[in-house]
Amino acid sequence: MHSVYQFFQAIGLGLILLLPLTNPLTTVALWLGLSGNMTKEQRNQQSLMACVYIFLIMTIAFYAGRIIMTTFGISIPGLRIAGGMIVAFIGFSMLFPNTPNVDDPISDDNNPHHNPKEPNIAFVPLAMPSTAGPGTIAMIISTAASIPSRTDIAQWVLYVAPVTSFFLISVIVWVSLRGSTRIMKYLGHSGIDAISRVMGFLLICMGVQFMINGVLEIIADLPALLKQAQATANLPD
Repeated sequence: MHSVYQFFQAIGLGLILLLPLTNPLTTVALWLGLSGNMTKEQRNQQSLMACVYIFLIMTIAFYAGRIIMTTFGISIPGLRIAGGMIVAFIGFSMLFPNTPNVDDPISDDNNPHHNPKEPNIAFVPLAMPSTAGPGTIAMIISTAASIPSRTDIAQWVLYVAPVTSFFLISVIVWVSLRGSTRIMKYLGHSGIDAISRVMGFLLICMGVQFMINGVLEIIADLPALLKQAQATANLPD
C-alpha cells in the first residue's frame, strides 16, 4: 500500500512540475491560429495525433533522451536554440501568411499540378516545440538521470509514474484542443486571422527568448568548459 501511495504522489508531483512547462493554454492559442482553415475531421485527427506525439516525445526523452543527445553530441543549450529557431520561423509564417493570388491561374484548384494536402501541424509546432519543448525535455532528462540514486521509492514507481504523468498531460492537452474548437464558431475567419497574427508575434518573441536562454547557458558554462579544455591540454602525452 505504501508503494501505491508513492505512485499517486509521484504522479501528482510530475503534473505539478510539467504542466507549467507544457502550458496547454499556449498550445490552445496556437491551435486556434493554425487550424482555422481545417475541416472538423482534420481538426479532430490533428488534435489526436498531436497528443500521441506529445506522449511519445516525453516517453522517449525519459528513457533514451540522454543517450540520444550524448550520441549525437547535442547539448541542452543547443536544443533550446534549435527549438527557438523553429518557433520563430513558425511565428513569422503566421504573422506574414502567404496569400495566393486569386488572379493567378497557377493557384487554381483545377490546376493539375495543384496538390491540396491535408495540413499537418500535429508534430510541429503543436507537439514540439509548443508542448514538449526544450524546457520540458530538459526537465524530463534531468529527472531521469537522478532516478538511479533514489532508493527510498519503489523501483516500479520510479519507472511507471512518469509515463503515467506523460499520458495524463497528453489527455489534458487533447481535451483542451477538442474543447477549443467550439470557440472557432464564434470567431469567424477574421477573428481567427487576427488570433493567428497575434500568436505569430508571440511565437517570434518566444523563439527569440529560447535562443537567448540557450546563449546565456553557453556563456554560463564557458568558464567550466575552458577549465576542462585547459586541464586536458596539460595532460602528459
